[in-house]
Amino acid sequence: MSTETDASLARQRITIYITIAVIFVVLLVVAVLSYHSAATTQQAEQKADQLTAELQGAGLTAPSREQIVRVLGDDGGAVCANPNEALTRATLAAQLANGSGGPGTRPIITDSRLLQGQLLVIKTYCPDELADFQQFVDDLETARVAEI
Repeated sequence: MSTETDASLARQRITIYITIAVIFVVLLVVAVLSYHSAATTQQAEQKADQLTAELQGAGLTAPSREQIVRVLGDDGGAVCANPNEALTRATLAAQLANGSGGPGTRPIITDSRLLQGQLLVIKTYCPDELADFQQFVDDLETARVAEI
């Protein structure tokens, strides 16, 4: 029995390789077009400077300007996405706990200065959300419990 070299198999392989290459190039073009570089804008730098001044004025340590610009950009990033949405508030409230897991988790009386940084970020980047978030923070039971 003899085996014949089937030219159609070679054509199928070439077609598959070309199809995969075209798909790869299309995905590469889409990735390049949708990539938003972390280029700093003048507005982001001004807001970072304003936030740094606010944090230092409140007696808090401010991160570097570059870190603030990278994380918050010119619109406040994740902090200003939905600060007064129920899920965001629930996530924050869950973080204000005793640190144990599972059934041992209990809410705590947190330090009154703990949320100052977040309030200042909201004040700087999304002031229209500040009043509602301030009301939420005021409703939390806080006290001066940590010595810094």
